[in-house]
Amino acid sequence: QEVEITAATVADVEAEVARVTTAIETAKEQIGKLYEKALAEVGEESAAIFEVHQMMLEDDEYLDSIFNMIRDENLNAEYAVKMTGDTFSQIFASMDDEYMKARSADLLDISNRVIRVLTNQADVSLDSPSIIIADDLSPSETVQMDKSKILGFVTVHGSTNSHTAILARMMNIPALVMTPVDLASLQTGMEAIVDGINGEVIFNPTEEVAKEADVRIAAELEKRRML
Repeated sequence: QEVEITAATVADVEAEVARVTTAIETAKEQIGKLYEKALAEVGEESAAIFEVHQMMLEDDEYLDSIFNMIRDENLNAEYAVKMTGDTFSQIFASMDDEYMKARSADLLDISNRVIRVLTNQADVSLDSPSIIIADDLSPSETVQMDKSKILGFVTVHGSTNSHTAILARMMNIPALVMTPVDLASLQTGMEAIVDGINGEVIFNPTEEVAKEADVRIAAELEKRRML
């Protein structure tokens, strides 16, 4: 869920700058913990994205943009972080290089984390084994969830070069990206089949389709056992 962030005029701009500074330090601590979790689950190479996230939060241009918006326009911290994140993300998204284009999601990820700290939002958690269907998933959202409770990912946006997709591969979790799904028609608790081999997701499968999937799952597990 996204929090609606609106612009507000603040009287004490330096207090607002201090709020951002504190939130960024908290975000960096959280990302440090995610790095340790990712290191244990997916290895150093894939965990390195969170070191990059920490460096992004120390980038002078990024920080100056936030602080200048607060000081020059008397804007609230949340809105300044959101606007800066959106602007920098769009710059990356417009690049020709596919790898750099995929970093657009990382900019949004770190900005949303700072906003969550500023607004005292809790991270996403799962109560039971589930397939995650989302508009998009950030690398931190992917890693912070309990791996044992993730049956699969399906996202409407994203890319195969995104760190979310890379992490899903490393964590051996079936994942589909850029998948046309009508999110409004879905409800928590529905049954679904995520077929990472054929690249399709089936909601509310018939008994026949479910049985066929069970046969294919059993064959896949047997193949892994043999390997």
